[in-house]
Amino acid sequence: MGRGNGRLTLAGVFTLIVLATTLIAPGGAGAAVPERSFTVKTPHVEGPARYDRAFVTAYGRRSAPDVLILMPGTFGGAGDFTLAARYLAGRNPNLQVWALDRREQALEDTSVFERGLKGEASLDDVFDYYLVDSLSGAGFKFLDTTTMGYARNWGMKTVLNDTRAVVSKARRAGRRVVLGGHSVGASLAISYAAWDFHGRPGYKDLDGLVLIDGGLLGSFDPYNLPQAKEAMARIDDPQIGPFSRLIGNLPPETAGLFAGVGGLYAEKAAHEPATRLESYPLLPPDLKPPYPATNQALFGYDFDRDTSPADLSSLHVNAGHIAPENPSPADWVDGGITSIRSLAYTFSRQPVNAVDWYFPTRITVDANGADQMRMNPVAKYLGLRLFHTRQVRLPFYVVQTDDTGGDVMKGARNWIKRTRTTPRQSVLVNADPRMSHLDPLLATPVKNVFLKTVTPFLKKAFATRGDRVKRR
Repeated sequence: MGRGNGRLTLAGVFTLIVLATTLIAPGGAGAAVPERSFTVKTPHVEGPARYDRAFVTAYGRRSAPDVLILMPGTFGGAGDFTLAARYLAGRNPNLQVWALDRREQALEDTSVFERGLKGEASLDDVFDYYLVDSLSGAGFKFLDTTTMGYARNWGMKTVLNDTRAVVSKARRAGRRVVLGGHSVGASLAISYAAWDFHGRPGYKDLDGLVLIDGGLLGSFDPYNLPQAKEAMARIDDPQIGPFSRLIGNLPPETAGLFAGVGGLYAEKAAHEPATRLESYPLLPPDLKPPYPATNQALFGYDFDRDTSPADLSSLHVNAGHIAPENPSPADWVDGGITSIRSLAYTFSRQPVNAVDWYFPTRITVDANGADQMRMNPVAKYLGLRLFHTRQVRLPFYVVQTDDTGGDVMKGARNWIKRTRTTPRQSVLVNADPRMSHLDPLLATPVKNVFLKTVTPFLKKAFATRGDRVKRR
């Protein structure tokens, strides 16, 4: 069943499995890296109690004393970290990497995707279930989000309390923990450090911060009080609901379905004509190449920064280009730093997938409201507990891509000025313009400046833990 089907039961949700996976995936280091998946009980919030859990995929030896916890970004899932996590854990026997999925992952029905990956369902079976039969009600069932008003509150407070349950589990047995994230996941990570958990500052749980193309203090778009109130009103509108839409006015699940189907075709039938995908009537015109393409060429076209729509920049990579029209169908030519094979592999994985089908809009609202990391009127209105910003002193890593026009680096420098974090403790890496938003997670290791620079940072951050404990 996968991580869960909110329409049925969580009996099949992500029970503990332990397996050793050999790095045969693209970009792998070639060594065996143990992987396991488990759930963590989280505090109850409004809504069914069956959603009170976080999902973790852990890479590396269970006994490794150092844990890097990574939170996905807007519309992102834990599968985004698969290749980077395997690489980092494979190169450092003392490191575990925990890729975190939020509670809304339990709503996803990945059952037929999983069967397709195993060869138990054909590509056409998968396509029909999610994109054809769903329209008639015979296949995949779209959620009626008008009945899920409780998800309006699945924002920063909920995510950080859930994350703290995961951090607490990681810290058991004396493990050291660095918290990080990609995009808005990075915003959540530094918010955790400044957050007040019933009188205990979040930074006291941590040994460092890793921000992958995200942050606050000018990194993204801040909200003032009127903007925050307007955004909350949209969430309360039953015609809009609590979950964000990535592709026009199509249902929230659509981005996950398109990415999953397209990734599976690109993985399993890379050089075959993308006839079914290109002719699908609900696929927006700007996601269709100007001429017939192969499955992998269509997929690359939709993600590469030179051809993908600007409003999908959160999914952009520097991958290459679609080949000339002749011979038809046109295939894909690698030419950037992320290979089409890595892209297809990442987005075809299930149930630990790379797209959050049901991304709570409240996370974006709260992240924008938290931008100044002060208890200003917008933070008070949203109930954000950013009480400890000026006290934070942690090793600090940031990498910036071409996504924000330099704002991530600006936010990082503001963080150093605002907190007790020193420049000596900080590693700021500017990968603009070589990298696009997803490249730090997917790029080939020899071309991946994130992997090259975060590895020594982590070793140093974990090694200096004792001195920081004495100062607390």
